[in-house]
Amino acid sequence: MIKVKTFGEPLQPFKTHKELDELDQRVNRFIQEKNITKVISVSDTTTSDTTGASIGLVRVLVYES
Repeated sequence: MIKVKTFGEPLQPFKTHKELDELDQRVNRFIQEKNITKVISVSDTTTSDTTGASIGLVRVLVYES
């Protein structure tokens, strides 16, 4: 069965690298805890405020269980 899991992460100026590392760790931990052996797709998209500034990141993981 194919499943989709989303992860969100707020972004703060000058801390993006740390936040991306934390997001990677969360996704990897999820993959390990769920014993996922087949990842179909991983994609990222940003969220923005009314001025167009990036304020968050959404990562979508598509996997087979």
